[in-house]
Amino acid sequence: MAAKNYYNILGVSKNASDDEIKRAYRKLAMKYHPDRNPNKKEAEERFKEINEAYAVLGDKEKRKQYDTFGAEGFHQRFSQEDIFRGFDFDEILSGLFGGRGKREFKFGGRSGFDFGGPFGRQAGYQDMSRMPQKGEDVAYEMSISLEEAAWGGEKRINYRKNGKVEEVSVKIPRGIPSGKKLRLAGKGMEGRNGGPPGDLYLQVTIREHPVFIREGDDLIVEKEINFSEAVLGTTIEVPTLEGMKKVKIPPGTQSHTKMRLKGLGTPHFQGEGKGDEYVKVIVKVPRKVTERSKGLIQELAEEGL
Repeated sequence: MAAKNYYNILGVSKNASDDEIKRAYRKLAMKYHPDRNPNKKEAEERFKEINEAYAVLGDKEKRKQYDTFGAEGFHQRFSQEDIFRGFDFDEILSGLFGGRGKREFKFGGRSGFDFGGPFGRQAGYQDMSRMPQKGEDVAYEMSISLEEAAWGGEKRINYRKNGKVEEVSVKIPRGIPSGKKLRLAGKGMEGRNGGPPGDLYLQVTIREHPVFIREGDDLIVEKEINFSEAVLGTTIEVPTLEGMKKVKIPPGTQSHTKMRLKGLGTPHFQGEGKGDEYVKVIVKVPRKVTERSKGLIQELAEEGL
């Protein structure tokens, strides 16, 4: 389940001022308050969402954390209890309904008030601290090799949960890029009051490869050749993910020329086909030469080579 976007819930932009957020909250709370919508489960759920959104965006520090880490990251760090900590229902809702005939209730584990008069409820408001709540999500960084990222497969990992080591099997999709997140539903912390468990989010990082450099779905490999091979041309063998391949180097090839091997890169993530491999040819200049080689090079220099 995607993390809640509190700005969308209140219908305000991310740059909204504190006053704009408060006005939006008051308008929506008045509209969806359960006393105005008796026996309407959808309105009650909407009212809970609105209060949760304002509990975060109406608090400067919580809003800063939410903007910094994003919706998903915020919910990995803040529990439901954390969200409602410091949320003053007395002040907010009494201002909203004028403080008429208020009766005590609980919301998110904290005391507040239910209101009589035209918005009074005979049974009082539901105690949300006893409602089923989803468990917290768990974040884990999973390091894989370039080959695992390219071909996919299954990988078993260990992670800590409630002080214990848990082992799970992870299916790695073909061509997955570094930085992608994988979600394992129900592998997070246990829920409360019979609620469902949270999820496990795996942040994928691809380890540096000794031969290949990955750029998107393309691979780059460097290959050195001698000066004479660059001038006269040659055939070399280069590594690919599918084994060694022969590549023809034409006469007069310049240093740092890239030779394209079509379709020998990594598979496209969630798509057909593959990227390409590029062989970067480096013309090697010898650091030491024999007297005979030096004489031959001088002769070439005299001919303008």
